[in-house]
Amino acid sequence: MALDGAFLHHIRRELEENALEARVEKIYQPNKEEMVLLLRTRTDHFKLLISARANSARIHFTRFVPENPPQPPMLCMLMRKRLQGARLAAVEQPGLERVLRLCFDAVNELGDRITLSLYAEIMGRYSNIVFVDEKGKIIDALKRVDADMSSERLVLPGLSYQLPPPQDKLCALEASPAEAGDRIRACPEGTALDKAILNSLQGFSPIAARELAYLTGHGAELKVGQMSEEHWLRLAFFLDRTFTTIRQASGTPHMAVKPDGKPLDFTYLPIEQYGLAAIVRRQDSFSELLDAFYDERDRQDRMRVRSQDLLRLLTNTSERLTNKINKQRAELEQCARREELRLYGELISANLYRLEKGQASAEVENFYEEGMPRVSVPMDPLLTPTQNAQKYFKEYRKARTAEEKLTEQIAHAEEELAYLDSVFEELSRAETERDLSEIRQELMEQGYVRAPRGRQKPAAAAAPLKFRSSDGFPILVGRNNRQNDRLTMKQASNNDVWFHTKNIPGSHTILVTEGRAPTETALREAALLAAWHSRGRESSQVPVDYTQVRNVSKPNGAKPGMVIYVSYNTVYVTPEKDLAERLAEKG
Repeated sequence: MALDGAFLHHIRRELEENALEARVEKIYQPNKEEMVLLLRTRTDHFKLLISARANSARIHFTRFVPENPPQPPMLCMLMRKRLQGARLAAVEQPGLERVLRLCFDAVNELGDRITLSLYAEIMGRYSNIVFVDEKGKIIDALKRVDADMSSERLVLPGLSYQLPPPQDKLCALEASPAEAGDRIRACPEGTALDKAILNSLQGFSPIAARELAYLTGHGAELKVGQMSEEHWLRLAFFLDRTFTTIRQASGTPHMAVKPDGKPLDFTYLPIEQYGLAAIVRRQDSFSELLDAFYDERDRQDRMRVRSQDLLRLLTNTSERLTNKINKQRAELEQCARREELRLYGELISANLYRLEKGQASAEVENFYEEGMPRVSVPMDPLLTPTQNAQKYFKEYRKARTAEEKLTEQIAHAEEELAYLDSVFEELSRAETERDLSEIRQELMEQGYVRAPRGRQKPAAAAAPLKFRSSDGFPILVGRNNRQNDRLTMKQASNNDVWFHTKNIPGSHTILVTEGRAPTETALREAALLAAWHSRGRESSQVPVDYTQVRNVSKPNGAKPGMVIYVSYNTVYVTPEKDLAERLAEKG
């Protein structure tokens, strides 16, 4: 899954063909691991994403720009000051190292033309973005590296920039296939062929090495010591073909996708090694491939980082409520013998004339049961019979009151737990900083989050998600609990149709009828959208309740998003991502 040097060589060609001479119009730093440069040519503009994320480091043009923070970080402001307005003059790559140097023609404070460099180091957890001046000195870096972090290569402002140490491997741009074959032959005999290729050649990722080994062995796993002369001849042929592809940057972007649609791997070569275990798709460009492969996962990572404090709060609060409910249920079980306490009190009272102080128990007839069987009632010898009866009545009243209170408290705690569960769900579907702000504001209003000091201008409420059914009916989906309330209780009309997954946290979904009778197609598609925007999106046969909005009400004091409804129908649907994307209104 790593973006290798050969793939980066193709990215370099793509940048050169599209963005040379482009000017830097804007610079963004969405988070501490990513930079976005808006490049504009005379005829077009491009968003260049440079990511130093450990699990998705890359550089490419992108259509999906991450949301920017309200206040730009220091590095972003520094680059805006020095680099904005500069022209991209060249894109360089040392051999097949995973480093690209973006050279910019810029003007300094004195009006002199200078060359500023931006190094994109795409090296897994060591990835970095380094800004370098015309003298080769580091201006700053996305990740500063001091002596405590590395003794070999420091990355600090004011120091001379040095490329990462090269690996002892042959470069396909310089070595011949014969030299590569000799290097692979020199590996230990027990080494798997793909590992030998990976350890011998610069710029090869695991998938590219596996593909060469797969083609060489006709799909059979080979070790260096087991290869015949025919195998070595086949390897030389495929090495020669691959080296030519790399030198000419003539590869094509291919992505392997699992049968369930999740991206599996990518490379610049056609992929055969997965057989029927994966579907191989060819993309229009290398940038589009990386966009398709990484965007959804990166979006989830970004939101996970930004929502970490809310997740921790919800987790701790939910655990505390669960423990509280369990303890209260245990206490409630103890109250179950309250009727026995009342019975004992009444039996003692009915037999006062027969009992005396000092008795440890009383053998009396239970006149509440047929046949009046004898019952042994425990007594406190230090108390009179009357006092024993009063004691049992007192314990009975206490148990009865405790049962009422505990039942009420458990119901309240379970309602609160269900509410927190719904917030968990909406947090998992949050896509933007605005979504998080609304959830944070909701928790603040409910007393779970402390309000910040000073007057804070609340974020403008986001509009609900908008869809349109295949036959033209508008469908609205709430993004969070507060929006669910606005959508159902204020925005929707009485004749619109309300949808929600049955006993599953999810969004309120409104089929806007506009005075028309809803069609079966519109009802089904609205139910599918309600199921997709719920915790049941990965399930099949999800139950969805629907009814007219006039049948939905909100009890006084209910938590946000919590409603009751009557006169409803239930339909079972299997959520479809493709349908949700197809019905979504653009813009």
